[in-house]
Amino acid sequence: MVAVSIQQMADRVAALLGEKYRVTGDLTARADKARRRMPARVHAAIIRLAVAADMARNPRLLPQVDMGAVAGAYDLALKHLRDVDAKDRRKGLVVGVAGSIAFSILVVAVLLVVVLRWRGFL
Repeated sequence: MVAVSIQQMADRVAALLGEKYRVTGDLTARADKARRRMPARVHAAIIRLAVAADMARNPRLLPQVDMGAVAGAYDLALKHLRDVDAKDRRKGLVVGVAGSIAFSILVVAVLLVVVLRWRGFL
């Protein structure tokens, strides 16, 4: 594995982060912005890949990069990011907000009936 392939891996993961989580910046910034939406081990794997990509830019540091760890981090990040369904995440968000609004309206209606009954209007 050479520096170019490590950089290609980092670019692929950064592109998937941007596509699935709609975050911008370099790989480290994208991982930090999407941190709460992904498991901790996936975030750690993406950070490991970003560090390896930075080290691969320097020819003297390239031999220090553990290629097996980089490949494992890339596989873990790719597996998680491929399974993320952006449409389903947005749909879940809309359903959650709609459910919250419906529950709030129900609570207000019940309180209105209770107050009207308590005051003797019903």
